[in-house]
Amino acid sequence: MKALTWQGKRNVSVETVPDPVIQHPTDAIIRVTSTAICGSDLHLYEVFGPFLDAGDILGHEPMGVVVEVGSAVTSLAVGDRVVVPFNISCGECFMCRRGLQSQCETTQVTEYGSGASLFGYTKLYGQVPGGQAEYLRIPLADYNHVRVGDELPDDRYLFLSDILPTAWQGVQYAEVPQGGTMVVMGLGPVGQFAARIGVQRGYRVLAVEPEADRRAMAERHGVLAYDLTDDVVDQLRDVTEGRGADGVVDAVGLEAHGNPGVKFAQNAIGLLPDGIAQKLMDTAGMDRLASVYASIDVVRRGGTVSLSGVYAGDADVLPMKTMFDKQLSLRMGQCNVKNWVEDILPLVEDPADPLGVMDLVTHHAPLEDAPALYETFQKKEDGCIKVVLRPGAPVVAGGRA
Repeated sequence: MKALTWQGKRNVSVETVPDPVIQHPTDAIIRVTSTAICGSDLHLYEVFGPFLDAGDILGHEPMGVVVEVGSAVTSLAVGDRVVVPFNISCGECFMCRRGLQSQCETTQVTEYGSGASLFGYTKLYGQVPGGQAEYLRIPLADYNHVRVGDELPDDRYLFLSDILPTAWQGVQYAEVPQGGTMVVMGLGPVGQFAARIGVQRGYRVLAVEPEADRRAMAERHGVLAYDLTDDVVDQLRDVTEGRGADGVVDAVGLEAHGNPGVKFAQNAIGLLPDGIAQKLMDTAGMDRLASVYASIDVVRRGGTVSLSGVYAGDADVLPMKTMFDKQLSLRMGQCNVKNWVEDILPLVEDPADPLGVMDLVTHHAPLEDAPALYETFQKKEDGCIKVVLRPGAPVVAGGRA
């Protein structure tokens, strides 16, 4: 099959690789019909090379049609159309029963002290082959799927794999009171959805984003968007009676604008041998924290900062005096996809499309175009906000081509 593979920093390519096979009776195989490039994939493209091997298959936002099931799979059949959550969980352990599927004790990557395994996301999270490919093996398939109908297009459902539940969890964690004000830092795909979810809940939603086309998209959905200027925090305070927002969703993460010194360190560490680089990344202050700092500044006293963007450093410096004095709450973590799907699915299937899932994708392309689109997405060129790839493997009755 064809698959998008990591080959080095800012170097991905579509290669012919072996088809996935059933490895355990609980596995299933899908033919991927749509698979997206996530903002988190850009961290692999740029920063996380020490935890990747050449040839690793990327991607964790897939959906498709079941073409094969293991002998122990009871809830899926060939021909079923499914979305695949990005975290791999069992649904039965202590953590899963508490809605913390991203911490699943069955698939935790204990070697690195990490949570649940993820599709297509480095040794830190299991090095499981990802979904930017023609076919994908789904471990523990009875739980790790969301079955959907055949009537609506892929774009209605695809974002249930990651970014829509991630945004939903980010807003939940922000704990904004009814009728309150929420600020969203960053209007990439997760930020777009977080802002729209806030609007749908009746919040006043303000957002900060340096790219004009991303601000314009958010404003189509009732968001008041601000450019990333030196005085943007003051502007946001001015429109919140000087107090700041009730809750802030940081949808940016470790590669935020600003912090040039840390960016230099990220680049330098990427040049070191993998063993040394892994140790430094695991213990150093590796994150560009401009978005976190701004979030702490702009949230009101007693408010909540919710981190949806990915962070990776264990020695990051946070303004603890300020956070303590302002009596802030800080919530964060990988999304627990299956915990939120039941709440989100009716909105996705609503003919009115209240979350605007059909107004997010700026680029549809075949899998072969993925390398160029990684670069376009990273550089925010050509108005790129969300890329959906169509692997396009043909279907034959009862299985694969």
